Amino acid sequence: MSDHNAVNMTDMNYDKDRPKAANPVKIEDISLRDGHQSLFATRGRTEDMIPVAELMDEVGFWAVETWGGATFDTMHRFLNEDPWERIRTLKRYFKKTPFSMLLRAQNLVGYRNYADDLAKAFVERAAANGMDVFRTFDALNDYRNFETVVPAIKEAGMHFQGCICYTMTEPRMGGDVYNIDYYINKAKDLDAMGADTICIKDMAGLLAPYDAYSIIKAIKEKVEIPIHLHSHFTSGMSAMTHLKAIEAGVDIIDTCMSPYAYRTAHPAIEPLVMTLIGTDRDTGFDIHHLAKINEIFEKEVMPKYRHLLNDTKMSIIDINVLLHQTPGGMLSNLVNQLREMDALDKIDEVYAELPKVRKDLGQIPLVTPTSQIVGIQTVNNVLFDDDKERYKMITGQVKDLCYGLYGKTAVPINPEVQKKALKGYARGEEPITCRPAEVLEPELAKAQEEVKGLAVDLDDEILYAIYPVTGKRFLKWKYGKEEPPAEVKPKTLEQAKADLELIAKAKAGELVEKPSKDTPEKGEGARTFNVFVDDEYFEVEVDEPGGAPVVTYAAPVAAAAPQAAPAPAAPKPAAAPAAAPAEPAPTPEVAQGTPLLAPMPGMIVSYEKKEGDSVSEGETVLILEAMKMENALASPADGVVKGIKYQSGDSVGKGDVLCVIG
Repeated sequence: MSDHNAVNMTDMNYDKDRPKAANPVKIEDISLRDGHQSLFATRGRTEDMIPVAELMDEVGFWAVETWGGATFDTMHRFLNEDPWERIRTLKRYFKKTPFSMLLRAQNLVGYRNYADDLAKAFVERAAANGMDVFRTFDALNDYRNFETVVPAIKEAGMHFQGCICYTMTEPRMGGDVYNIDYYINKAKDLDAMGADTICIKDMAGLLAPYDAYSIIKAIKEKVEIPIHLHSHFTSGMSAMTHLKAIEAGVDIIDTCMSPYAYRTAHPAIEPLVMTLIGTDRDTGFDIHHLAKINEIFEKEVMPKYRHLLNDTKMSIIDINVLLHQTPGGMLSNLVNQLREMDALDKIDEVYAELPKVRKDLGQIPLVTPTSQIVGIQTVNNVLFDDDKERYKMITGQVKDLCYGLYGKTAVPINPEVQKKALKGYARGEEPITCRPAEVLEPELAKAQEEVKGLAVDLDDEILYAIYPVTGKRFLKWKYGKEEPPAEVKPKTLEQAKADLELIAKAKAGELVEKPSKDTPEKGEGARTFNVFVDDEYFEVEVDEPGGAPVVTYAAPVAAAAPQAAPAPAAPKPAAAPAAAPAEPAPTPEVAQGTPLLAPMPGMIVSYEKKEGDSVSEGETVLILEAMKMENALASPADGVVKGIKYQSGDSVGKGDVLCVIG
């Protein structure tokens, strides 16, 4: 990188005589998609993007990433926002800057390959709604999964950016699989497909500075189209990687505005702007203008999301990613999943198991959805395997991967794991070798029929087709068929600040004053419980308003007896013993049988059996989604399905009784 015409950085009027660079680095801002996806679980709302939109439009970005990735899922599932409306709304404020999206090739914005008719319709509607640049990647770097979406992008007259997902099997680039020849050949493949630009997508921050230099130099010698670098900050290397990439001649770089930068996101734009001033790669950006944008983010936007940030870790980098290669967003999801299952103490076992599962599944790159596929299967192995059997609970997506529905893996899948995964697999036990979508039946027309009377246009129908369970629930919210729950409604800045103040008081040990209330009369159904907090013991009485709850399930006599609670220190005569609370006896129909318990927190996708159906032990009863991966839960015994308590779309906790086999 040349440093001619360098200016005195103490001169605050550096813009006055600032020469225009001969070959400025182009910048794509990804704050409004990958920034908040990486830092606070994609919970950024459209209303919090509008205050900065017009200012960001004036910066001079090559493009602004506003959509795709996890936004489509998160918006309709957790924010009660229509994903299509975000494009249309923001387009009214960005008059000059192109919009970019992250497209998971045949996965679209979901977690499996969708049929060709749906894939084509999705791309057409994304373009019609205002998307300009389609950053397209396949988790396996299997470009057969581009064969439907790329022609659709081209037909719409939009920019096709082809991605190479960067990954390694060695501490640094090399080895027999992911070496420099691998990346050069992938770049040639994209060039031959008509890519307008090529993006090296380093989703876990694994790309070392000198490896970036070597790869970009080598690719630019073989192809003429511009090279774009996307490198997460997770490991702490990416700011240095940016500089070496610039020296190698990279054309475009992804950055975030500083409030959305670093940690598991990306390097900030502002230090890069200052670094390049006076060089032949100067961005030309106005640092004062960027500061105005940051002030709005800091004062008006970020306080709403601060509670979602992980502030328990002192360091802003995670060197462990160099060992397990799991992208930061996926890692935080794994931690949350283990915490919900009271198994956070197993995290080190998960780290140790991850590379084994990845190797078994063909050394696949770890990026959505393969990071979830490997990550959740790893958790399942750690929690449910024993000395006698591995892969006791295999997710539906691992089965699909082993069948070939995601594409060709870099190296063959472990044949023993593949055979076990495909035993009884509905599509057949022999894996396919063709393009995955060739075995998928058209699905858009079927989805349109299923949502007739609720969806009002093609955008609604596509949303439902990609996410049937949560999509249908969102459409009911959207059209007033159901009231959205409080947790999906936005908070005001004042509410967010009040919440932060309460959190600060709690951390400081300050007690919130107890509101004054009249003490209700204690009912006859009050029950005594023993409560243990560390080494202290308390006896408390619980009296439920409206009377004691009705029990809808009781364990059969044959089940293992629960441990009795220790006797109270000074039991009150009127109280029932803690081990035998006074409750109405369950009906014989519900009480008799073997419960099917939720092995983990999740969402009910569907019941494969209905009440009254006969089932055999090991036969699938229902599908439980945990962290976007589907688990087929088998019947624990022969019998008849009884006592179904939940329906599609309901959330359940670990240990909840999903039904009874009697």
